[in-house]
Amino acid sequence: MSKVLVLAEKPSVGKDLARVLHCSKKGGGYIEGDKYVVTWALGHLVTLADPEAYDDKYKTWNLEQLPMLPKYLKLVVIKQSGKQFNIVKSQMNRKDINEIVIATDAGREGELVARWIIEKAHIKKPLKRLWISSQTTKAINDGFKNLKPASKYDNLYVAAKCRAEADWIIGLNVTRALTCKYNAQLTAGRVQSPTLAMIINREDEIKNFKPKAYYNIHAKTKNFTLKWINNKGNSSLFDEEIANKIVSKLNNKKGKIIDVTTSQKKQMPQKLYDLTELQRDANRLFSYSAKQTLSIMQRLYENYKMLTYPRTDSRYISTDIVPTLKERLKAISLNEYRSFINEVIKTGIKPNKNFVDNTKIGDHHAIIPTEESIPISRLSLEERNIYDLVIKRFISVMMPPYEYVETSIKVDISGETLIYKGNNLKSSGWKKIYKNENLKNEVKFSDIKKDDNIDIISIDIEKLYTKAPERFTEGTLLSAMENPQKYVKMDKTYAKTLGETGGIGTVATRADIIEKIFNMFYVEKNGKEIVPTSKGRQLINLVPEGLKSPLLTAEWEKTLDEISRGKKNSKAFLNDMREYATELVKDVKVSSSKFKYDNLSGKKCPNCGKYMLEVKGKHGKMLVCQDRSCGYRENIAKFTNARCPECHKKLELRGHGEGQIYVCPNCSFREKLSSFKKRFDKNNKLNKRDVARYMKKVNKENEAPVNSALADALAKLNLK
Repeated sequence: MSKVLVLAEKPSVGKDLARVLHCSKKGGGYIEGDKYVVTWALGHLVTLADPEAYDDKYKTWNLEQLPMLPKYLKLVVIKQSGKQFNIVKSQMNRKDINEIVIATDAGREGELVARWIIEKAHIKKPLKRLWISSQTTKAINDGFKNLKPASKYDNLYVAAKCRAEADWIIGLNVTRALTCKYNAQLTAGRVQSPTLAMIINREDEIKNFKPKAYYNIHAKTKNFTLKWINNKGNSSLFDEEIANKIVSKLNNKKGKIIDVTTSQKKQMPQKLYDLTELQRDANRLFSYSAKQTLSIMQRLYENYKMLTYPRTDSRYISTDIVPTLKERLKAISLNEYRSFINEVIKTGIKPNKNFVDNTKIGDHHAIIPTEESIPISRLSLEERNIYDLVIKRFISVMMPPYEYVETSIKVDISGETLIYKGNNLKSSGWKKIYKNENLKNEVKFSDIKKDDNIDIISIDIEKLYTKAPERFTEGTLLSAMENPQKYVKMDKTYAKTLGETGGIGTVATRADIIEKIFNMFYVEKNGKEIVPTSKGRQLINLVPEGLKSPLLTAEWEKTLDEISRGKKNSKAFLNDMREYATELVKDVKVSSSKFKYDNLSGKKCPNCGKYMLEVKGKHGKMLVCQDRSCGYRENIAKFTNARCPECHKKLELRGHGEGQIYVCPNCSFREKLSSFKKRFDKNNKLNKRDVARYMKKVNKENEAPVNSALADALAKLNLK
């Protein structure tokens, strides 16, 4: 009897598919049933070969051998995943397997995972595609009833392959060129470089900023305070002498109301979450990194099946999802929202363009709950926090708008105009679900009419100063990556291109890029703020100009999108990348710039004897060997969430083994880890060992390697 092989991207997804497809016979790395055999990758099992696979001369890094431009890029099996690749290959080659269903993540990278495995295994059997946005039993069953021909996604695969090969051609050539030229661990890339450049440009703006004084004039009445405006509606005065003259003119004078207008205002709910918006809110509210939020979302999607596919850039759902909304509302597990859900169901779900729009959906719709429910007690605190954000946003889009009455009062005092705007709540609508939202409810204005005189109690002048722009946090950096045209000066045509292409990077890659610039010590954290290091600043000065512009990656993504829709030729794109890599390498070779470490420590590397560098990583301070080929590193201090009992600042954990001590970087507090733990344990009734064991298991299961070809290659080059 012939069978169908189903290829999933991860073991956890494979096991879910096997359960739904009634496969129960476990093999090593696959599960079999009467009709289906389900097997899985571990993220990428196959990647692009390292440069040394093309020529032995590339085993030694040498500037004169660059650029490296093989005619064809080869595929190789990732060593640590070799065993699983052989299992997948053997199952695909079985004589009783007559069809293969690609069931990897429904997106560009997921398509690449599967197609590279199939290509490397030399499989020529018929292919179909499972394309679903959630891992519930219903979604899987519906997906298998509506399998698509894999040929429908051939162009998506070609675009994914182009992206990976272009990253190899550009990234590895420029990285080798910079590393060889300056004898330092340096990397560059079409997303990483403009992202780092924006951080450094912002730091320069802050450094060069000079505060400027300005003045606001206020007139206090019995019920409210008016603000002076000029004939253009501006309230700020940058000339103190003029401000004082206006104050003198207004003092001890009565006012006359020259206009009173009221208008009904409606505020629609915020749009549903895409991944970037969710990462922004999680960083702002809980200080979660972009990578951390994506990891939590993956668990809620794969393990618990409570939320839909996370790697989406859409904030809308399609019309075919609307009939499922009632069932999704009923599945939501938090009792605190039950009254809101009942209200929505009772009054009826009214779809509108604020959250339902077929024209604004790409591969996947917005992140929303599935029809599946589990006890909320099974979630960790961080999982609960993310789940809470998504379901509140989901419920709110089906609630009525927030409504208020805005009253504007315009007053004349001695020929000068002052205004006041106040709001009164009419209906709290969707804001009821957000308990801490500021609801507008101010002064009643029913007794105030045009031409009334009004007593002025006092006239005050307020001196203020212009503020420097704020440093990026991970949340605001995601915004800058999504809309770099708002942060970088450029021609309007280029800004339009960036707006159309969704900025630099994709929702799936931005978290990894931010993580990488931390791991390479180009930036460090100061609280929630991201601060560039000397290494990062020097690197941006060394990187060729074209690679620092966000426009390159925007144009790149636009071309890849056109390739995925069959509108652009992939060969032409890759030829352009080869020419560009040649130009970039030439720029590095002829540069007269220098690179100098300014963070050398007094300690020598125990492996090679060279002085080590003191760096501040995302999770603590460490010493790393300056020699790229050595790669030795050791921790100095780890940042912790433990609080200083004296000043309540976060403590650092320093030292090794039994000699570890907690040190407060803010005051003189120091205490041995062992004694600090005893004090902590006395007041803590939780079984921390069980919690730690559970979290370790969850993280291990869900953070399987799902890397791009460039990330894999860079990892092997000891550049992290």
